[in-house]
Amino acid sequence: MRGYMASVRSPFSWMKRNESQNDEKSFLIPKKRSKVNQSTEDLVGQITVFQSHNSNGQDHTDLSVWPPQDHKHSSLTSRCLKYLLFSSNFIFTLLGLLALAIGLWGLVDKESFSQEKIGHIGTDPMLIFVTLGLVLSLLCLTGCVGALRENQCLLRTFSLGVLVLVTLQVLSSIVAYTLRNQIEGYLRSGMLTALGRYQDDLDLRFIMDEIQIGLQCCGADSYRDWELNMYFNCSAPGVQACGVPASCCIDPLENGTVWNSQCGLGAQLLDEFSAQSVIYLGGCLGGISRWIRQHTGITGMVGIVLLGVQILSLFIAMHLVDDIQKSKTYLQASM
Repeated sequence: MRGYMASVRSPFSWMKRNESQNDEKSFLIPKKRSKVNQSTEDLVGQITVFQSHNSNGQDHTDLSVWPPQDHKHSSLTSRCLKYLLFSSNFIFTLLGLLALAIGLWGLVDKESFSQEKIGHIGTDPMLIFVTLGLVLSLLCLTGCVGALRENQCLLRTFSLGVLVLVTLQVLSSIVAYTLRNQIEGYLRSGMLTALGRYQDDLDLRFIMDEIQIGLQCCGADSYRDWELNMYFNCSAPGVQACGVPASCCIDPLENGTVWNSQCGLGAQLLDEFSAQSVIYLGGCLGGISRWIRQHTGITGMVGIVLLGVQILSLFIAMHLVDDIQKSKTYLQASM
């Protein structure tokens, strides 16, 4: 009876024995790989093998996981720096083009390229706008395109240009500080030149009027300096003889609305006591010196900020060049 129950409970006991034997030996039988495992192994098979040289010049392989652990973080940082450099250079490119357009418009409007005025074009203030706008727009456009296209040549050119500008600014600051006692002499020479060409150059006329109105001054050292002008000289035949520009007048406006361009006529014929109620007697050099001393801190801070922006742009450009070179090395090694 017991034998019969045993046979009923396991009628195919020989099959169980075979199945247990198969389970024990199943590790010897290769299993069918799934598609996921297949693709994973294919990906692992494509891991980059980097070739490097040891000290003896022999090649040896170093298996490393692709991409490196810090490569993703570096790529994200470089992308942010890339668009930061692009945006800043794009803005400065527009500013440079605006300055260039203003300078060219001023030169053309005044007919500075005509045969009569071409000899004085070197002292034309509009030439500063043209030069500054041209250099700024070309340099920033190079950095803008170089960052956007990830072009190493353009980025290196931009970095070199910025480095040259930073060096020139630092050297100029050192020279200006060294020659600070002679700057007043250069300013006096420049103002006397502007006085002599007051009627001939609209830009110099505008600058002189703004300085005299803003600083409430007249001439370089005194109002007598206007005698150097051929139109305000007392020997001149015109009505402006022995006069000064209206910007020297204490109250050039009549009733607060109308500009009286003749308020300075004959001012040089008056004694100082009588002239002080009509025009400003003091020269503008003293006012410019006081303005510089009062705004030294602000001027220095602005200069430091601008210099810092340029140095930061230089470091960003060099970082992008280095990152682009590393990316190219990775791509070449993975091929």
